[in-house]
Amino acid sequence: MAPGRKGRIARRTVAIVIAVALSLWMEVAGYFATPTAERPEVSYTTLHAIVPLVFAACAGVAWRIGPTRAPARLMIAFVVLWIPQSIYFVIGGIDWLWPIVRGVDLWWAVIAGVIVLVYPKGFLADRVDRWIAGIAIAASAVNLLGVVLLATPDAVACGCVAPNPYQVVDAPALFAAIDVGYRIVGVGLALVIAGRLLVRWVRASVPARTVAFLMPLALFAWASTLAAQAVTYATATTTDTVLATVSLIAIASIPVSFDAGVAHARNMRSRVADLMRITREGADRGLWAESLARTLRDASVRVYWWDEERGRYADAAGTPIEPDAADPRGSHSILPVASPLGAPIALIRHDRVLTDNMRLLDGVSSALRLSVDNGRLRSEIERTLEQVRQSRQRIVEAGVEARRRIERDLHDGAQQHLVSLGMRLRLAANAARDADEVELATELESTISMLNQALRELRELAHGIHPSLLSSGGLALAVPELAGRCPVPVVVDVQAEGRLPELIESTAYFVLAEALANVAKHSRATRAWVRAHVVGDELELVVRDNGAGGASLDAGTGMLGIADRVDAVGGTLELESPPGAGTTLSVRMPLGGGLSE
Repeated sequence: MAPGRKGRIARRTVAIVIAVALSLWMEVAGYFATPTAERPEVSYTTLHAIVPLVFAACAGVAWRIGPTRAPARLMIAFVVLWIPQSIYFVIGGIDWLWPIVRGVDLWWAVIAGVIVLVYPKGFLADRVDRWIAGIAIAASAVNLLGVVLLATPDAVACGCVAPNPYQVVDAPALFAAIDVGYRIVGVGLALVIAGRLLVRWVRASVPARTVAFLMPLALFAWASTLAAQAVTYATATTTDTVLATVSLIAIASIPVSFDAGVAHARNMRSRVADLMRITREGADRGLWAESLARTLRDASVRVYWWDEERGRYADAAGTPIEPDAADPRGSHSILPVASPLGAPIALIRHDRVLTDNMRLLDGVSSALRLSVDNGRLRSEIERTLEQVRQSRQRIVEAGVEARRRIERDLHDGAQQHLVSLGMRLRLAANAARDADEVELATELESTISMLNQALRELRELAHGIHPSLLSSGGLALAVPELAGRCPVPVVVDVQAEGRLPELIESTAYFVLAEALANVAKHSRATRAWVRAHVVGDELELVVRDNGAGGASLDAGTGMLGIADRVDAVGGTLELESPPGAGTTLSVRMPLGGGLSE
């Protein structure tokens, strides 16, 4: 944690501790200084003491999650100004102190009202709110001056015994008018605030209700009980304990509602992560609009995407944005989203009340930009991979064609010349034998044997380059012949009706050839099985042996060569080779164009 942040936390903690200590001292000292006959019930006093503790606790939370520092500071000020009436039994004899305390002992109500007014932005954003706050502050200043300059111990009914040293004139009627008027103005302002927020909440859209949350209900309950208390004060009657208790609970619910609403807004921002999870593979436009509406809880959300070709914004269905998409009545706003380089991406039309939560909208903008970038990157990667696959397939096809050409050249060229030479040598050997040239005939027979050996090796070479049986009869003829040349007995099961695509046949043949070569060299098997079946639109190859097992795709170039061949045609390969239990190689290759005639 940074030193500066540690210092801020320490200062805030000290402020909260001092405010709480002062509040508790006023409650405890006032309670014990009150005559026993006049003391309120312990339960009520306890509840009265809990109210500032709730504000103090919520101040700590608001300092951490609040949009600004103002709400937390207001809550701390409330704790200090939450002055119990019993405190006058402690300070009533201090002439310079009690008039000032009496003048500010209702300022907590102003603080509570301002806390409501700054919700949820953390400042007075509306002109009407600023007027209400200004009137409340002005009325509080007038009341403070009235108490300090006009109040007498008898007039304030606080049990004070010391005279007011600041009094300039004895005008009890004027003081009473200021005192009662101040309370009536305060109640009126509280009712205006509560009614205004409650009506706005009832008439608002779902996003507006989400932002407002519980605050209007808490404030309305408190204002109603405050009005009832003001009436009883003006008529000099006793306040009902139940009504007073309800008022305390309603007051304590204000900071709780504030923090709960701010936390709820932060939770809405956390849903942007869910939005990213849904759209992480790219910005599917229809899905994006639906997911955004659920995240913001705003069914009126519309997303208009930038159409580079037409130079306009249009929704997922291609409908262009209307000129009055930003409702002139003020119910909707437009949020532009652009790339880091300034290129337009989209416009999001949303309920105007969501502008109170700009962090949420910033998160949505970032999510949309990231989603578009992911989609673009994914498309580029897929396009590159497809180009690589096509390039590998062309290389394989070119290799197959080159092998076929070499095999044909060897068969039609060198092999035919050697066969012709062998026939001429046979004629010469027969002629030498007829002429009793035994030594020459023997030499020619030896040369013919060497020539036949060379022909066999040449045929083996040509067969390894590209087997002629594969070209003429496909896998049905070439695989049994291939298995017959394996030193390990092989059971062959080939069911490939008709001819397969040439590339698939060639790949399958050399995969089987390499697999059987591995069986012969490494498996120590006594039997092997080869299966080649067409299953749906795929060719399935299975090579199994009863050898020692323990084979691995990473061991040796043979298996890597098989894997590369299979991957080049878009196939898959599986290897099962537990030690001591033989090896099974399974290959599946898509036929692409299907069976060829």
